Amino acid sequence: MNNLKLWYSSPAQDWSQGLPIGNGRLGAVIYGGSEKEIWSLTEVTYWSGKSELIESHSNGKADLDQMRQHFFAGDYKRGEDLAQRSLQPKKQNFGTNLPMCRLILHNEHQGEDFHRELNLDSAIINISYKVKENTFKREMFASHVDDIVVSRLWSEQMGGISFSLEVEGLTDNFTSWPEQNDTIVFKGQATETMHSDGECGVFCQGMIKVVTQGGAVFAVGDQIVIRNADEACIYFAVNTDYGKTDEDWLHESARQLEQSIAQGYARLKENHISDYRRLYARVDMDLGHSSAAYLPTDERVRLLQNGQDDDPQLFALFYQYGRYLMISGSRADSPLPLNLQGIWNDGEANRMQWSCDYHLDINTQMNYYPTEASNLAECHLPLMRFIESLSAAGKTSAQQFYGCEGWVAHVFSNAWGFAAPGWETSWGLNVTGGLWIATHLREHYEFSLNREFLAQRAYPVMKESAAFFLDYMTLHPKYGWLVTGPSNSPENSFYIEDSTHQLSMGTTIDQVLVRDLFVFCLEAAELLQVDLEWQQRLKQAIAKLPPFLVGKRGQLQEWLEDYEEAQPDHRHLSHLVNLYPGNRITVRGTPELSTAARTTLENRMSREELEDVEFTVALFAASFARLEDGNQAYKHLTYLIGQLCFDNLLTYSKPGIAGAEKKIFVVDGNFGGTAAIAEMLVQSHAGEINLLPALPKKWQTGKVSGLRGKGNIEVDIVWENGELIEATIHAFSAGQTYLRYRDQSVPLILASGYVYRIDKKLKTIQL
Repeated sequence: MNNLKLWYSSPAQDWSQGLPIGNGRLGAVIYGGSEKEIWSLTEVTYWSGKSELIESHSNGKADLDQMRQHFFAGDYKRGEDLAQRSLQPKKQNFGTNLPMCRLILHNEHQGEDFHRELNLDSAIINISYKVKENTFKREMFASHVDDIVVSRLWSEQMGGISFSLEVEGLTDNFTSWPEQNDTIVFKGQATETMHSDGECGVFCQGMIKVVTQGGAVFAVGDQIVIRNADEACIYFAVNTDYGKTDEDWLHESARQLEQSIAQGYARLKENHISDYRRLYARVDMDLGHSSAAYLPTDERVRLLQNGQDDDPQLFALFYQYGRYLMISGSRADSPLPLNLQGIWNDGEANRMQWSCDYHLDINTQMNYYPTEASNLAECHLPLMRFIESLSAAGKTSAQQFYGCEGWVAHVFSNAWGFAAPGWETSWGLNVTGGLWIATHLREHYEFSLNREFLAQRAYPVMKESAAFFLDYMTLHPKYGWLVTGPSNSPENSFYIEDSTHQLSMGTTIDQVLVRDLFVFCLEAAELLQVDLEWQQRLKQAIAKLPPFLVGKRGQLQEWLEDYEEAQPDHRHLSHLVNLYPGNRITVRGTPELSTAARTTLENRMSREELEDVEFTVALFAASFARLEDGNQAYKHLTYLIGQLCFDNLLTYSKPGIAGAEKKIFVVDGNFGGTAAIAEMLVQSHAGEINLLPALPKKWQTGKVSGLRGKGNIEVDIVWENGELIEATIHAFSAGQTYLRYRDQSVPLILASGYVYRIDKKLKTIQL
């Protein structure tokens, strides 16, 4: 394994320079100061708002039929007005994830020879500095095994550890008090007034305990004071009432601290590393080396920002950092999936109109794009549970707003499974938002080939989604195609004459997702040998779906009609979902559509006012990887890391776009960039294992091991001077596929449990 680290020669001055740790539920961003240390602490269920019944003024299919008549007749204004009256709910206590508190350590000294680092191999932050002749050290981690955040402080000189500690709440109704001399207890409620009424929200209660060797520990006011200790360990635990039916959760933090302290710090650390490395060590990546690898991380980013990109290891670092963030933010037992900021929260996104929630029009999807290919399938499971919960809530929305069977969700959701349209139909009537996030069930199955998962989890949810669209869709009177609508193409608009509109019939993203849904359900039903009559309904519906259309500018059309774009510089590229992450557009299978997809990308990229936010640039990189253009993919990765990352390598959304007045951390760029790098090295979406499909010139020599492919395989690759040397395929299921390298393609029959070594000519030797 490469020992990859983010490291710096000075403390963080603000949140964007701090280093993140997490255990799938608790998150912390560590500043690492010598005189003043700050931990910014978060918890994934700490949400304002509540679950409540959404009011609807819809008359179901009667209103739907009437508004469709207006759209088909070309009277978009009347159709949109009726949609607003019928399908636009009143904004209620939707809520947002909120930051919880800050733990602050006050020291009576300032250090020099400062060093702080996040070691990706161990998921531990290390900090060191000198004060005169004494060296001070700290390390900290978030333990998934023991569900706490813990830190150890020591110095070379005995009795050198002295500091005071306090906790500062970041929401109203937060209180803390010392209990005994070594413990602070705190409680609070997640409340705010932008996305809820300021009164409803999740409650928390937690504890901070300090254990020392030597010295004195005592309470002064709201603080704990440590004097002249040889070393000190700080233990942090917090729990919430989210999803709880009794008050036992109030005692959980005390139990967690008692059990953790009883084990001792060394055992906690050992268990943490073992648990983390079980996931992280599955993939190793080496993209080459240069002298820049020895520089602090922020200096490396500055060099890349200034066009000096001779630092291939920085891309490997960024890739593995994405995997680190996934392991830290989303575990098999996490109570909720990653939100817009993962499990961390800088206090900025929740103050935006778009909030720190679950956006279902690309952001939450992109958070989980790298999980399967990057060998972190277990980290996908919180999203699976969320989708199942969302589908249950979505049945109410399907009946309430459309009078239809099945389930539907729209543009965003929250901790309680909100599934209704957004409070403005111009952006909130994204009728395939729930379907799009549900495609992750299909992805999980296609990578694992887990028949039980297909039968018991993926197929039932997808079948109910298909039931909605079979009931909801209508025949276009002009074309005879089966179309959705009215709906929008997130979050874009178009011109008809001089008027701007957002809603139409049969948007491309809807048609792509519905086609994939129907085909998946048909194939799953055939495989499981169920629902024979329903299979016929699906076949008939598939035959009536629109084709993918190419417009007059050579672009893939975003809408059923070749409208003029009102925002040709828009950040969303939803109509390219069939290129990435979908598989309907492939370089060899659909060359004309591939050309149209490239034209679409180039048209968007050429705009001077392009809204090149983090997820857009990550999507550019992944899309060009699918087009097998490694140099273009590399170009966008370079921009993502060099121009859209804070010093701590977390991606941000640019100011001036979508209402943002400053750079705001949004984690999807990290995960989208990680997914793009995996796509550049291995692809398996087109019915073949494609080796090095988008290798850029800058990564001339390297190796990767442990990447996953569809069909339940793992792939290792070695290359030199831009040429394949060898690959190894680990087969965990029997099957037939094709193996590709550039223009060479050979059939490959796989036996479960076997390993196949592939040479540069694609000759295979069963090991």
